[in-house]
Amino acid sequence: MSYQQLVIVGNLGGDPEMRYMADGTAVTNFSVATNRKWTNAGGEPQEETTWFRVAAWGKQAEACNEYLTKGRQVLVEGRLKPDTKTGGPTIYRKGDGMAGASFEVTASAVRFLGGNGNGNGSGGGIPYDAAAQESDEIPF
Repeated sequence: MSYQQLVIVGNLGGDPEMRYMADGTAVTNFSVATNRKWTNAGGEPQEETTWFRVAAWGKQAEACNEYLTKGRQVLVEGRLKPDTKTGGPTIYRKGDGMAGASFEVTASAVRFLGGNGNGNGSGGGIPYDAAAQESDEIPF
């Protein structure tokens, strides 16, 4: 038996997008940026941003669509879903022509942290049983 659990904390890069699958199951997709800052050996500040594309399902999807907005801080628990072609992250070209990578995550729980960027809101999110709601496909 193997097990995978990923926990990320970051900010939404845009408003979530919700749709319904053919069977009526809600799915909400959103991007989360995580930032890491450090000082290199030369004393210069460094920064790195990693993007994750998240899919939440069922009641969790509906709550994410209702309460999350661009800039909102979230904690996402879930599992990585590798690109079917490469087995790793999805590779894409940024607007400046440079290569970028996006990690696909199927959420098992999303917790709404802090405010929504406007000084409003806080709360705990709604954990749910992902095994009962999830599909193997992430519809981006």
